Amino acid sequence: MDKPDKNFTSQREQQLAKIRHFCAYRDRCHAEVRSKLLEMKVYGDELEEMMAELITDGFLNEERYARSYVRGKFRINGWGRNKIIPALKLKKIHSSLIKQALNEIDEDEYLEHIKQVIDKKYASMTDGSGYEKRQKLIRFAMLKGFELDIIEQLIDEISD
Repeated sequence: MDKPDKNFTSQREQQLAKIRHFCAYRDRCHAEVRSKLLEMKVYGDELEEMMAELITDGFLNEERYARSYVRGKFRINGWGRNKIIPALKLKKIHSSLIKQALNEIDEDEYLEHIKQVIDKKYASMTDGSGYEKRQKLIRFAMLKGFELDIIEQLIDEISD
């Protein structure tokens, strides 16, 4: 009777070590870790205990994840707020954490980035009327996740 408990414990220890490594590799959200644990066939109370242990030990932190995600998607991928927000919601991050994480983006840096994106696209455009160019610029910048009012303001500055 003692032996199965020992195997269970060692199996749990192995699973915990594996999921800790998974979390240590890069920041993860709760949904990713929960999915990975389910993939490892960890269910019910055991899953919840492991999640709680990961949170307690600092391997799992939704706020840290959201901040890191926002920084990465903005600085590395060049995404705007309107593209970052749904991506975080898809990962089941709470709205208040998303709002906090978006503060990682400096407003001046954000506006400068949008301006650079629009300037670069505008310089590469060769044909079309002023109206067509404007519409293409708006569409392009919105696909990057930038806000329409900011885009229009910056395009007006370029056009003048």
